[in-house]
Amino acid sequence: MFGVSMQQKTELEPLRAAGDEKKSHKGWIAVVIVLLLVAGVLTYGIVSRIRAKAALSKETAKTAVPPVSVVPPKPSTPAQDIILPGNVEPFIASPIYAQTTGYLKKWYFDIGAHVKKGQLLAVVDSPAVDQQYAQARSNLSTAEANLRLAEITKNRYLGLLKTHAVAQQDADNAVGTYNANKAIVDANRANVQQFQVLKEFERVYAPFDGVITARNTDIGDLITSGSTAANNSRTDLFHISQPGKLRVYVNVPEEYSRGVKPGMTAQLALAEFPGRQFQGVLVRTAEAINMTTRTLLIEVQVDNPTNTLLTGSYAEVHLKVPDSNPTFVIPVNTLIFRAQGLHVGVVKDGKAVVTPVTAGRDFGNTIEIVHGLNAGDQIIVNPSDSLVTGQAVQTVQASLPGDLK
Repeated sequence: MFGVSMQQKTELEPLRAAGDEKKSHKGWIAVVIVLLLVAGVLTYGIVSRIRAKAALSKETAKTAVPPVSVVPPKPSTPAQDIILPGNVEPFIASPIYAQTTGYLKKWYFDIGAHVKKGQLLAVVDSPAVDQQYAQARSNLSTAEANLRLAEITKNRYLGLLKTHAVAQQDADNAVGTYNANKAIVDANRANVQQFQVLKEFERVYAPFDGVITARNTDIGDLITSGSTAANNSRTDLFHISQPGKLRVYVNVPEEYSRGVKPGMTAQLALAEFPGRQFQGVLVRTAEAINMTTRTLLIEVQVDNPTNTLLTGSYAEVHLKVPDSNPTFVIPVNTLIFRAQGLHVGVVKDGKAVVTPVTAGRDFGNTIEIVHGLNAGDQIIVNPSDSLVTGQAVQTVQASLPGDLK
């Protein structure tokens, strides 16, 4: 009863073959899926490794280009404010000497006195000049008497000559005597005028309005005349100055000489007037550099109507000197010191260019560059000593120190 007939076995064979075929197809599908999974895992691993290698290469390349901070150069101010020492002097100053020899009889003004032009300052007693003047006048009177006698004789002889009462020679002698006496009179008159002038010099007058700044004599002092070179012991009786307008002489260094021109304004600061300045005008320059000091002498005039400023004072003169050439200011930590001189690193097209520069004034944290830079340059801050031209760099914008932003 449990047996299977042959006919049934025959009928089951196709069904069994179909089942085996279906099982074989499912196996292949499983194999393909496994292979795809393996391939995906392998591909993912390979791609990950490639990406990691690319990222590493990129990071390595990025690390190989050093970053640098850069700043632009700051143009310097169009006018430089320089402070120079100056000597304050009166507009007019003169020593007063005597032109005659004698003894000081009287003086009328002492130091600090304000005098007017033509005002009597002192009187010199000169007995020798008085005696010589009296003698000269006496000689002139004698010569004039002789001239009058010679004139009478000449006229008489010329009248007699018309009637041939005297010889021609006698008339000529009379004319010659008259001419000689006339010359003697002229000489004596000139001598009298000379002593008149010397007597006028016994009275010493102020040559201009001013202030007596020195009195170097007193009553009874011997006063000598003559030039200073001939008599080194000669001293001035008074020294007078005109302080209403002052001259301030300043020596300007050669580097600023082309910038100072007549007409510029100047400010004066004096220690006795803290916080206060006085305005002056540059009126002239020497137009030549002193070969010893390498400076240009200039004159600044300052009005002083109330005599506020004293002559002989020391002043600090402030001048705004325009720059003749454009310059730039950069931080000192951008400089590269090499045997060839000062250099800076400038970034151009992502590469460093080591550029030689010429320094000007040193301001401490910053320095002036007078040659070698252009507006818009990107200058490397704290450059490496090994920096070379052509080296690739990455720029990071920085700022100038302090208020130089």
